[in-house]
Amino acid sequence: MKVAVTGAAGYLGTNLLRLLIDRGDEVVAIDRAVPQRSTEPNVTWVSGDVLDPASMRAALSGAEVVYHLVAVITLADRNDLAWKVNTEGVRVVAEAALEVGARRMVHASSIHAFDQYTCGGRIDETSARSVAPALPVYDRSKWAGEVALRAVVDKGLDAVLCNPTGVFGPADLGTPLSRINRTLRDAAQGRIPAMIGGGFDLVDVRDVAAGLILAADNGRTGENYLLGGSMISMLDLCRLVARHGGKKGPKFTISPKLVGGLIPVLAPIGKLLRTDVISRAALGALVSAPVVDHAKAERELGYQPRPTDETVRDLVEFFADPELFTRRAPAGSLDR
Repeated sequence: MKVAVTGAAGYLGTNLLRLLIDRGDEVVAIDRAVPQRSTEPNVTWVSGDVLDPASMRAALSGAEVVYHLVAVITLADRNDLAWKVNTEGVRVVAEAALEVGARRMVHASSIHAFDQYTCGGRIDETSARSVAPALPVYDRSKWAGEVALRAVVDKGLDAVLCNPTGVFGPADLGTPLSRINRTLRDAAQGRIPAMIGGGFDLVDVRDVAAGLILAADNGRTGENYLLGGSMISMLDLCRLVARHGGKKGPKFTISPKLVGGLIPVLAPIGKLLRTDVISRAALGALVSAPVVDHAKAERELGYQPRPTDETVRDLVEFFADPELFTRRAPAGSLDR
């Protein structure tokens, strides 16, 4: 089967490609910058721009299934590029998929499309969405992207929407690593003496990739599926990573309220350093820490995320020798 993947060179895309190759699919891998040398079997790399309709129609031509992964991830309150790519980009890809006659589109949205601040501590597919103007731009744009997609579904596109939680784990070949993986690499090396209180539902990137394929095979048109893992505090996670790395983990937590009170001072410093890690959104995601119910994905898709300890073990092994891990470790499984 011929499939197309936007954002194929990214973190999630890299792991999804490995599963699609294992399935024997013929893959059109689309990204702005394609690898100069590619040896993957049955993979054709194409340079494409999700904001250019002609570019997308050409790239998606002949594809039965389209996986749309491209997004600008940011913790900033405002970011014009993130808004444009995460909304208009979804519409452009969806309209191109419809025009070329793709059988199905799977959109990788985010848990942030659901309002984590007003959910009452629990999120499922019926929870309130990120519509409030005061929410961070990533949250609002991921919901707006879903609205844009549904408008194309109304025109006849068969599409399914998946909402991963906090994605971590191997293989992460990005430079730099994802935000979560960067923190955990430091923890594996014993470099984190303390951690801010709070937690998040975290899911293995390989399980998200498998969930997207399951959604393509089994999902219902127009439905959302939460692809979660397990809730864990960042303190416990960093301690677990340090233990697998043979190091000492954080000894204590820092109060989120204390850090929150300093955000008005720290945020401008973060802007000067060109980082959005020191932001209201970064803190809010940890403090809200809703329990994510992914029973619908388990029931309808056959989705089964692996234990956190397994991901952490593999991640520490990956940190120690990325090339060895990538050569010998399975990318994930669709029959877990």
